[in-house]
Amino acid sequence: MHPYIIAQQYTNIFMRQHVNPLSNNFNQIETIPSLSEMFGDSKLNLHLDIGSAAGEFLFDLALVNTSWNYLGIEIREKLVQNSKLKVLEREIKNLYFLFGNANNILNDVQCEFIVKNIKSISFNFPDPWFKKRHYKRRIIQPEFINNLSNRLQKGTLIFIKTDVKDLFDYMDCIISSNFYLKTIDKKNFNYSESFNPNEVKTQREKYVIVNQLDIFERIYMKI
Repeated sequence: MHPYIIAQQYTNIFMRQHVNPLSNNFNQIETIPSLSEMFGDSKLNLHLDIGSAAGEFLFDLALVNTSWNYLGIEIREKLVQNSKLKVLEREIKNLYFLFGNANNILNDVQCEFIVKNIKSISFNFPDPWFKKRHYKRRIIQPEFINNLSNRLQKGTLIFIKTDVKDLFDYMDCIISSNFYLKTIDKKNFNYSESFNPNEVKTQREKYVIVNQLDIFERIYMKI
């Protein structure tokens, strides 16, 4: 087997280590810094990546597109700690990471300023939680999407992407059922004006492409 494929398979295993998001360990939210403390220029458009894992995707984005700010939320603390160290070492001014359950963080009153400034959100290859009894652990839930959509600014975009058809159908059903979110025709979508003008790929997406697997994705907009 090609070394690259082996490496991507290893990455895939690592990226999907299970952490129960419903654990009481995530009820306490860390102090959230202001946008001016997070970024060199707080006025830039803000993109939020939920489930940012080790942060490779956001590092790639931030380095090639300095006209946007990028914020990652990840539930595995060690990954966030490592990502923050890399940001400091590389002196990247348009990238920041937060540790915790995204649902709890974004519903916390101290994070209202983040929600109000978000221009787009991505959910890239989230944990499928295949067993039906674990569906409640999936990041996209009706209550979460309803609360989020009520507070997002009009025109805010939401991107979902996965290689699990069942998970895609599940996420799409929940988001499409929301009155404030409408599906965008991906064929006519102009990525050059988005958070990802160069259409940078995640590590998981590269693995899926190499192995010629299907990718399911959709874009929604707050109306």
